[in-house]
Amino acid sequence: MRDEHIVVEPSILYFGTPVVLISTKNEDGSANIAPMSSAFWLGWRCALGLDSSSKTTRNLIRTGECVLNLPSAKEVAAVNRLARLTGANPVPAPKAARGYSHESKKFETAGLTRVPSETVSAPPALECPVQMEAVVAARHGLGEDSPWKGALLLFEARIQRVHVAPEILMDGWPNRIDPDKWRPLIMSFQKFYGLASGQVHDSFLGEIPEELYRSPDVDRARLAAV
Repeated sequence: MRDEHIVVEPSILYFGTPVVLISTKNEDGSANIAPMSSAFWLGWRCALGLDSSSKTTRNLIRTGECVLNLPSAKEVAAVNRLARLTGANPVPAPKAARGYSHESKKFETAGLTRVPSETVSAPPALECPVQMEAVVAARHGLGEDSPWKGALLLFEARIQRVHVAPEILMDGWPNRIDPDKWRPLIMSFQKFYGLASGQVHDSFLGEIPEELYRSPDVDRARLAAV
């Protein structure tokens, strides 16, 4: 016997993930930056789900590199200014149907500041408390068994540098982010949210030393060109 859960068919299943601003390099050497939230991390790898027609996707395929900028809740206005802009010209039909418009100077429009990277050509966004330089390790089709075949791509990005604002580091730990200080911007069903302060409950997983999860990519990243 089932409980009172009911079967529904939501058009989207964005139950809540951090917003990522992906910066890439355009063909003419200018910078592109775009918001997305279909991302997750394992070790020093990140999976990115993207529309195959977007400027970010084209730049990733061409250059094989990017910066993953994580805004806090404080940067929400900048993220929102980018929400329905695209660097692609002409605007791809699916985005045009959703009200997107072309903008080549997206950093300036968002009010974000470009700063130099150490290992890639794409620039980080200074205002974001977390900036991760990355290279594309693999690319896969997504939804290949559906009518959307070719419309979506999944990128595996390998992180090469992690830059963080000092104020979100854990006291006494030079390489640990303090989750009580870090307040990521969350996207849930197309709405912006922040995290409430404090834990809701102690975590047994939190008792495991983070060093036991250390990825071999950390050592590999040290060899990346500066």
